[in-house]
Formats: sequence, structure tokens, C-alpha cells
Amino acid sequence: MPSILFVCLGNICRSPLAEAALRAEAQRLRLDLIIDSAGTGNW
Repeated sequence: MPSILFVCLGNICRSPLAEAALRAEAQRLRLDLIIDSAGTGNW
């Protein structure tokens, strides 16, 4: 199963938004994907 990871600095806004948008589109298209988001910053 393909997986996609969105990464930004804090995982507060950008990558979670991208994850949610792709998750919704993948569900609409009935795609079987692993979708997640992460941050690189140490907050």
C-alpha cells in the first residue's frame, strides 16, 4: 500500500492541512493510501 508523509516545521498547520485534504480526496476516489503528517521542529 502506498504511503505519503507531509512534513513541515511544527506539524501545527501546513502538513496537517495537506494530510486532511489528501485524505478527503483519497476517500472520494476510493484510493487505498497511508497518509500522515509530521514536524521537524523541537517545540
